[in-house]
Amino acid sequence: MTSTTNRPTSNSSILLEEALNQPQIGETANFEWNATPLGIAAIYKGNAPSKPPYDQAIKEGAELAMDLSREEKEFYLTQKGLALIFYS
Repeated sequence: MTSTTNRPTSNSSILLEEALNQPQIGETANFEWNATPLGIAAIYKGNAPSKPPYDQAIKEGAELAMDLSREEKEFYLTQKGLALIFYS
């Protein structure tokens, strides 16, 4: 018999989902950018790759005058797709 467990949605995920409904702060070739309570979110426009494309996001963030190279990072799967979060 197979068992599944539904994990409750975290407060961070709820805050992120709500923030992603706000206007973008920018757009690059592969990402839509949002300011969120968790940090700067780079929403990947394509299908979620097997490995989060942090290096590509850092490169494209520089096009919008954001230096994300020293920021901490994590990712979330959201209703809008893969969200890479950069924060201090």
